[in-house]
Amino acid sequence: MSTRTAPSPVVVKPPVPARADRLLALPPFLFNQIDDKKRAAIAAGKDVINLGVGDPDKPTPSFIIDALDKAARVPANHQYPDCYGTKAFLAAAARFMQARFGVKADPSRHLLALIGSKDGIAHLPMGLLNPGDESIVFAPAYPVYRSATILAGATANVIQTRGEDGWLPRFDDPALAQTARRAGCKLMWMNYPGNPTGAAASRETFDRAVQFAKEHRLVLASDLAYSEIYFDRPESVPSMWQSEGADLDTFPGIEFHSLSKTFNMTGWRIAFAVGHPDVIGALRQVKDNVDSGVFNAIQDAGVVALDRFNDPAIGAMREEYRVRRDLVVRGLRAIGCEVSEPRAGIFVWARCPIDPATGKPMDSWKFVGKLIDEAAVVTVPGAGFAESAASWVRVSLTRETGRISEAMDRLKRLT
Repeated sequence: MSTRTAPSPVVVKPPVPARADRLLALPPFLFNQIDDKKRAAIAAGKDVINLGVGDPDKPTPSFIIDALDKAARVPANHQYPDCYGTKAFLAAAARFMQARFGVKADPSRHLLALIGSKDGIAHLPMGLLNPGDESIVFAPAYPVYRSATILAGATANVIQTRGEDGWLPRFDDPALAQTARRAGCKLMWMNYPGNPTGAAASRETFDRAVQFAKEHRLVLASDLAYSEIYFDRPESVPSMWQSEGADLDTFPGIEFHSLSKTFNMTGWRIAFAVGHPDVIGALRQVKDNVDSGVFNAIQDAGVVALDRFNDPAIGAMREEYRVRRDLVVRGLRAIGCEVSEPRAGIFVWARCPIDPATGKPMDSWKFVGKLIDEAAVVTVPGAGFAESAASWVRVSLTRETGRISEAMDRLKRLT
């Protein structure tokens, strides 16, 4: 008697290529809708002034370019780079931290070279968080803090900040404390001077952040991308590591520094992190498996940049940003926007003017669309960053001063 084998069940697979579920969990990319409107305006023949993206318009200082030219001609630099950072670059980063902030860091234990600060920010949650763990993100915020948490399989708890608090966290907020007490909550992000708000935090704010992180056993991560773009005193932009109780060998924290904005080096992709050895070690281990480091010649140029962070060329750039900031603040106020003058950074953050139809501040998507359609000026809606910013707009200072002046003149002619 013959025995038949039951047929195997048919497994229906999704079509190839299929996206991982973690990608489906990511929020939509903020600039897609804006880019569509911008392209439509350009196709219609309009002279578009893009004040949306924060990419410096000035060239990299010549002394940095000369250093790269020299280093690129060294044959040894054409091989795989020193993955964690060359001794020279890490030593320069340590000198910068000492000279700028009075913070003494050991290049061999506290520092790590990065392929731009976004590299470190995006990979840190993979080294610290397990699936099901949680982070805290204060919004409005740079989107990568949230998306990096999601890509690590963890949950980002978005805590809204408010204009009346200067867009700074309220560490006495019971809801924040309740979130931080959860067993899986392990990481808290801060970004001051902030993107998009331009808010700057004082030493006292960081003191409270460090104390809060200690109390709730959190790793504190600070994104300090705009440390050298300040409009009054350098002390107005502190490092987390200047805070009371923030010792590099005992406090589980990490701070990200970028050469991109300070030295107009966005395309070069070089930055560094300074932090507790265990936190730096977790990020190093992730990077061991995902990249091979920064081109050594760029690191050599980075040494020159960091050692000359007080060069007159950097001071002149700060002054140029101050002129642009003042143009934008005056221009936005002239059309009814509420603007707090930023003390640092490359963005102006403004509440949209009153909508006559509602008597309330205009929705930021509607306002941004109006600026593109009627003035061919591109800005970024606050609603793309946070629920609490639905009536706010971000304006970048990284366009030629003459073009910014022209953009503000166009806004004055809006009906």
